[in-house]
Amino acid sequence: MSDTDIYSLAEEVGLWLTEKNLKLVTVESCTGGGIAHAITSIPGSSNWFDRGLVTYTNQSKQELAGVSMELIECYGAVSREVAEAMAVGGVNNSHADIAVSVTGVAGPEGGSQEKPVGTVWFAWSRRSTPGPEVIGSQCQWFEGGREQVRNQSILHALKTILSFN
Repeated sequence: MSDTDIYSLAEEVGLWLTEKNLKLVTVESCTGGGIAHAITSIPGSSNWFDRGLVTYTNQSKQELAGVSMELIECYGAVSREVAEAMAVGGVNNSHADIAVSVTGVAGPEGGSQEKPVGTVWFAWSRRSTPGPEVIGSQCQWFEGGREQVRNQSILHALKTILSFN
C-alpha cells in the first residue's frame, strides 16, 4: 500500500460523494487526521468534505464529538460504543451528511491483551431524521508498525465509505 493507493481511493470517495451530493466529516483518533489529509489532497475536495475532527484524547472526544466520559470509562476509548458515538457526534457537530470515525491502538505502545496494538474500531453514520444513525461499525486488527497500522486504517475507512451505496 502506498500514498498513491490512499490518494486514488480518496479521489474515488470524492467522486462518489459528489455523485450523491453528500458531504463528509471525519472524526479521527489513532489516524491523527490522516483521513482528512488524504481527502484534502484532492483538488476540489471542499465541494464534498465539510471538516475533520482530530479527537486524539478522551477529553477531545468529549468536547469535539460529544462522546460522554461515562461511555469512555465504561467501554474504553477503543471500542464499538465510542467509535459509534464519535461518528454520530461528527454528524451532529458539522454540516456533513456522512461521518467516519476511527479509534484504535496504533502502537508501538498502549496495547493490552484485550486490545493489542493494531486493534482499530471504525464507525460510519449518516444524517437522518430525527437524528444521525449509525450505518456500520466494525473492528479490524492490523499488522505492522505504527505507520502501517495508521495507513491500513485510512484505507479501510475510505474503502468502506464506498460500500454504502
